Amino acid sequence: MQVKVVKAIAPHLALLGLTIGAFGCSQETATNTPSSPEAVATPAANTTQSAGNAIKVAFPSRSDSTDLQNKANAVAAYLSKEIGSPVEAVVGDDSAAVEALRANQADVAFLSSRPALKAEQLAGANLYLAEVRPTYSGKQTYNSVFVVPKDSPLQSKGSAKETLQQLKGKKMAFTSPTSGSGFIFPVSELVKQGFVPNRDKLDGFFGQVSYGGNYSKALQAVLRGQAEVAAVSEYALQPPYITAEEGKKLRVLHAIPNVPAHGIAIDDDVPAEKREKIISALLKLNQKDNNKLLSDLYNSTELVKVEHKSHLQGMREALKTVAIDP
Repeated sequence: MQVKVVKAIAPHLALLGLTIGAFGCSQETATNTPSSPEAVATPAANTTQSAGNAIKVAFPSRSDSTDLQNKANAVAAYLSKEIGSPVEAVVGDDSAAVEALRANQADVAFLSSRPALKAEQLAGANLYLAEVRPTYSGKQTYNSVFVVPKDSPLQSKGSAKETLQQLKGKKMAFTSPTSGSGFIFPVSELVKQGFVPNRDKLDGFFGQVSYGGNYSKALQAVLRGQAEVAAVSEYALQPPYITAEEGKKLRVLHAIPNVPAHGIAIDDDVPAEKREKIISALLKLNQKDNNKLLSDLYNSTELVKVEHKSHLQGMREALKTVAIDP
C-alpha cells in the first residue's frame, strides 16, 4: 500500500492568527519544526497528490520530539498497512492541527487537552485515546508542579494553602500563559486557595512574574536564581527538558494532580466503522513489535481508551476557575 506524506499543514495556515488567539498552543508546541507557511509549505504537486480518500493524521510538534516528520511518516506507514487505506502524516503545531480538523484537512490529530477542547468546539472532534508515559503520576493524567531549588527555605506543609502561602512576594516563573500545567492549573489552584482573584492579578501576590516560554526555560530561571519558583509538568524535571544533574538541584514544593494527558482526537465526520478501524490500529501500537513507533513519537509507551468529556473535565474546570475560554 502506497503511503502519501505531506510535510506540513499548509491549507488554512493563514487563519492561524485567529485560532492561536482563541486557544493558544500548548507549551509542548515545539521549536523543532518551523510553523510559518514559507518554512513548511509543501510543493503544490505534492499537495495535489494527497487529495482523495487518504486518512490525514496531524502530528503537532513538541519540544521533546525531534525528527518528527520521519517518525510521523513511520506511524503513517504502519497505519496505512493496518487500515488498508492511504494515510498522510501532517506535521504542524496544536493550533494548525485544530484548524485542519475544522477545515476538513485532517481526520485525526494528536492533541494536548486545551486544544482538544477547542477541536471539540470548532470541529466536533472527540478524544478517543490518551497517551501514557512512565513519568506520569496517573495512568492518563499527570501533575502540574511548583518547583523550587533543592536548598530553598520554602517547604511543603500540611495543606495546599499553607504551602502556597509561602509564595507571597516570591519571584515566580510560569511556563507560558497558554500552558495547562505551566499556568492554567497552578493559577487555578491559587484562585481556589484565595491568594489571587484571577489570572490578571498575579502581581498582587507574587513579587515578580515571568514566563519562560517553555518548560526548560522556566526551570532554568530557577536554576540560575532568576526565579524562586517555577510551574511546569512533573515530567519536565527529567531529560530532555533538563539534564539529570540539573534535576538533582530541584524539588517539587507542591503538586496539582489530574492534568489530562495528551490524546488522539478523531473528527466527527469520520464514519463510525472507519473510526473504529483507526482506533483499533492505534491500540496495536501498544504491542511489543509496534511499540517503538509510539515511544519514538512523543515518549509515550501506551495508548488507552478514554471518554472525551470525563478525560478533559479537569481542564474544563481549571479554565473556568481562571476565567479563560478553551
